[in-house]
Amino acid sequence: MTTTTLITVAPTGAESAKSEAPALPVTLDELLRTAIECEAIGASVIHVHVRDDAAAPTLDQGRLRATVEALRERTDLIVQLSTGGAVTDPEADRLAVLDAGPEMASCTMGTVNFGDDVFLNRWEFIVELHTRMQDRGIVPEYEIFDLGQLAALRRLLDRHGLPAGGHVHVDLVMGVPGGMPGTVAALVACRQAMRDLPAGSTFSATGIGRASLPVMFAALADGGHLRVGMEDTLSYAKGRPVESNMQLVARAVSLAQLAQRPPATPAQARELLGVGAK
Repeated sequence: MTTTTLITVAPTGAESAKSEAPALPVTLDELLRTAIECEAIGASVIHVHVRDDAAAPTLDQGRLRATVEALRERTDLIVQLSTGGAVTDPEADRLAVLDAGPEMASCTMGTVNFGDDVFLNRWEFIVELHTRMQDRGIVPEYEIFDLGQLAALRRLLDRHGLPAGGHVHVDLVMGVPGGMPGTVAALVACRQAMRDLPAGSTFSATGIGRASLPVMFAALADGGHLRVGMEDTLSYAKGRPVESNMQLVARAVSLAQLAQRPPATPAQARELLGVGAK
């Protein structure tokens, strides 16, 4: 059982439109303000998607590099880029995300139905992403959308070795239509499957939409960490839209403190995850 709670903020994502959620940070200035605010109240990792001038998701290399540089300059947060992008992004562009030099990046461990779309992650692509991150010293967060993807992760580690930094950290993404449900039972099943992972492996949990609160409670009760943000939910409560990412981070911080596992600092998060000092 860890004594602190790693809180990741995922402020933007690739699915929601600015017109639907005016508080969604889509410009670099908006993202920086969000990052500074969320770090000040307890976030230690930021999971980043970027948008273009029309607020559409993009994997443009110049924008990615500028975002990484700005976040490193203005905050102490661990910068984790999404290699998932949007479900329509080609593999080559997703692999090129690593060229922007993040400290961490996501690595999704299998294909999953994503609402009406398909989020495609071929085995060969997963292996290439994992080994490129090993070579470049980029620490992965393994994104798990369904139970079988934990078995795929065990296979990946057996065949291709531990990740950069030597520590295995997964994020259980729960409640996506087409993936595992955002329930306590599903989280318990995942935790059972994690017994096959290397000793000391850790997990965060992400509840999508109305699953956000049950998943947070369950994760904290089982020694896990939290990911929150407007990428994952636009409702703070029934009939109450999210006002800002800071509002979601503040709630996660409050729950972590009630669980007597206060938020980890960025330095503590780096030590936990095997990310090098800033």
